[in-house]
Amino acid sequence: MKWRMCTLVFAPLLLCAVTVAEEGWIDLFNGKDLSGWEQKGGKATYKVEDGAVAGTSVPNTENSFLCTKELYGDFILELEVFANPEMNSGVQFRTNSLPDFKNGRVHGYQCEVEDENQGREWFGGIYDEGRRGWLFPTKEDEAWGKKFGEEGKTIWKNGEWNTIRIEAKGDSLKTIINGTPRADLKDAMTPSGFIALQVHGVGDRKEPLSVKWRNIRLKKLD
Repeated sequence: MKWRMCTLVFAPLLLCAVTVAEEGWIDLFNGKDLSGWEQKGGKATYKVEDGAVAGTSVPNTENSFLCTKELYGDFILELEVFANPEMNSGVQFRTNSLPDFKNGRVHGYQCEVEDENQGREWFGGIYDEGRRGWLFPTKEDEAWGKKFGEEGKTIWKNGEWNTIRIEAKGDSLKTIINGTPRADLKDAMTPSGFIALQVHGVGDRKEPLSVKWRNIRLKKLD
């Protein structure tokens, strides 16, 4: 009888421990409206469709960004992306818009969602938007870039929702696409910034292209 009593007492404690371990995630997007977000850069349109943020291109405008109003330093970010294979897009993190840097141009790390017309398939690579360009892989390392692209072809799923996970802690920046590790970079230039959803400029192309994001959540790291 004593053993049974101990088991009953212990079980709620175990359940509590599991629940605490799952806590800490915050939803950056409520699935209903764009509260907590603001647009910077170009004139692409952003709206909520079926519980997702839909970003649609507009001709003759620069890159557009839907940005969180809050800044984040060390974190894990998870979200799903449904992209058009003819459209360049990405997820910005530790990104800023400062009046003393190129008149407020949005700049910072981007987890790349490639336009497949580029022929690289560098899904999950890290690009330094508005600043240094490619950080992982680099154009100079042709052999590694080719290998990274070949892996990208098998990892990314066209016509489906793809899961992106970004881990930023100190100078360590990592991306994971559909459960497969992609970029693993050490870079300490920018310790914090906002999260942003990018719609790349499309030149004078009049046919609208769209990309969608949903289930956007973040866990701050101590």
